[in-house]
Amino acid sequence: MPRPSSRIAGIVPGGKDGWEVHFEAWQRRLAGQPIIMLSVGDHDFDTPGETVEACVEALRAGHHHYTQLPGLPALRAAMAKVSSRSTGVPTTADEIIAAPGGQAALYAAVQATLDAGDHAIVVAPYYATYPGTFRAAGAEFTVVETRAETGFQPDGPSILAALRPNTRAILINTPNNPTGAIYSRRSIEVIAEICREHDLWLLSDEVYWTLGGGGHLSPRALPGMAERTLVINSMSKSHGMTGWRIGWLTGPAEMITLLISLNLVTTYGLTDFVSRAAIEALENDYGVEQIAALYTARRDSFLAALSGMNDLIVRGSQGGMYVMLDVRAVEPDDERFAWTLLDAESVAVMPGSSFGEAAAGHIRIALTQPESVLADAAQRLRRFASAYRRKAA
Repeated sequence: MPRPSSRIAGIVPGGKDGWEVHFEAWQRRLAGQPIIMLSVGDHDFDTPGETVEACVEALRAGHHHYTQLPGLPALRAAMAKVSSRSTGVPTTADEIIAAPGGQAALYAAVQATLDAGDHAIVVAPYYATYPGTFRAAGAEFTVVETRAETGFQPDGPSILAALRPNTRAILINTPNNPTGAIYSRRSIEVIAEICREHDLWLLSDEVYWTLGGGGHLSPRALPGMAERTLVINSMSKSHGMTGWRIGWLTGPAEMITLLISLNLVTTYGLTDFVSRAAIEALENDYGVEQIAALYTARRDSFLAALSGMNDLIVRGSQGGMYVMLDVRAVEPDDERFAWTLLDAESVAVMPGSSFGEAAAGHIRIALTQPESVLADAAQRLRRFASAYRRKAA
């Protein structure tokens, strides 16, 4: 075939980006092996029935047509209400653009703030798609690592040291995937100060905001930040709608107006009947409290099941859908740990290094199984770590 563009070929160099353990575990499961899948952040339950019924009703009512490029007016209004609540800043519909999922909102934010050759800073550990999203824009980026010993809180001096003359944006994620860390007010204030002083955009991925246990702070709420912050949000985690592909971007109205042109040449609007179901879900908070309570209970019970294990240390893990375990005392190579755990105990986890060097030596546990399954997985982890240490000795 003719040569593909360097832009598309370079999004994920080598064609893979650290997900090999998950893909192999999934193939084994499809082949009939009883694998405990704790490697991916997709709910093990269905979308709330009220949302499904709202979608069915919209289909039957004939809502099968094109929608406005930035989203249905009622959808943008409903998203604005949720953004007002989640960021603590009164938000209007013209400060919202709807997108087919949080990843599309992130892509739009990067395209909106960075030209080819511009530079961004990414605070790690980070969600696995971040590097490829910058590469797709032809932008350069520097990863600033946080430290497990500080609970993966961002470090101001390290961010300042990474600044370049062509730095245009900083990307953060709180509550964090993969660590479950919730950035403290002090951490957010330091980053906001850097953005104001150096006239930078702040891209704030907040898709786990409902799973923050009340401790989440959006940087958009800080003085002078609403005009320079783009908040990425999604209904995937908060409303149990991962496969529906509904997200949005919150930002200055002038930027949102410009982004409508991006939707013209990418998404061309969202699906009509899905949008109308999303309106109902947003206006009525379908599933939000129940999902948040479920993950809090799962986190508490899983951590309790691991209590007393000196060889596996919990890092971060205050919010989101994940627990991050430091496994360096057992095996410094997190990929080797994950592969061996899969082979020995049929438990699939994500190697921390898939999310940046800051998480190397760790594994990410997705709390996307019932408490009974998580309890079984915790017992297998205990057995595996103990046997691994004895074998190594």
